[in-house]
Amino acid sequence: MTIIVADTTCGLPRDLIEQRGIPLIPQVVIFGEDSFHDDREMDTATFLQKLKASKTLPKTSAPEPPLYFPIFKQAQEKGESVIIVAPTGKASGTVRSAQTAALEFPKVDIRVVDTQTISCNLASLVLVADDMAKAGGSADEVVAKLNDMIPRGRLYFLVDTLEYLAKGGRIGGAKRLLAELLEIKPILQVKNGQVESFEQQRTKKRALARLVEVAVEQCPGGESAHLCVLQVEAEKEAESLAAELKSRINVPQIPIYELPPAIVVHAGPRAMGVGFFV
Repeated sequence: MTIIVADTTCGLPRDLIEQRGIPLIPQVVIFGEDSFHDDREMDTATFLQKLKASKTLPKTSAPEPPLYFPIFKQAQEKGESVIIVAPTGKASGTVRSAQTAALEFPKVDIRVVDTQTISCNLASLVLVADDMAKAGGSADEVVAKLNDMIPRGRLYFLVDTLEYLAKGGRIGGAKRLLAELLEIKPILQVKNGQVESFEQQRTKKRALARLVEVAVEQCPGGESAHLCVLQVEAEKEAESLAAELKSRINVPQIPIYELPPAIVVHAGPRAMGVGFFV
């Protein structure tokens, strides 16, 4: 048996995680001198309230290695393998934290997979791995499947405001002000494990239309595409986006995942996006 381990950056709903019995590791969100685990100590709604009220941008931190110890101990007792489906190591310290934790259990077969992605595409990889593991797939087979999918992932998203990217030092203040005066809405992408600029549109309406165009152009359709939508504080818009994609791309379903606090820190409220595998 192989245990699949996820963390909160995947954005999978808690009820689904609990239903499947997938161990979920929290990220750490830091406001001043106070730190919170974003699984049960602070959800996205609570985080957004504190974020909007804060004059300074909160910080995030990777999970502490000891959080993995109970999972590894159980695997050791039962002779099971563990696969940690982790967010991109270029934007998160989760990979390093899991690897550090694994050093304490040298006799356990622990695989840490850097998926080079985040959010809804990470959720898709977690579910694929969990399905395979529950069907009796070996650790080698699951890791091979993940490594096949990872380079085929595409993730595009847009932010409603550049305020949080500016606060986090991702862009300069002057660039932020100019973009807001011109009503520029940047479309970003996760490429080679890191967030990069993809395009700029003059309005949010155009940016959303462009997201649809990109997905229609690139997404092959079918169940293996794992087409998904991400959002935070934009539920109705995300539902409309998913409906539009469903009408134009042949996929069985399009799940909508909420961005977790560790990603909202940089994306800000009302961010939206699409993810799929080609």
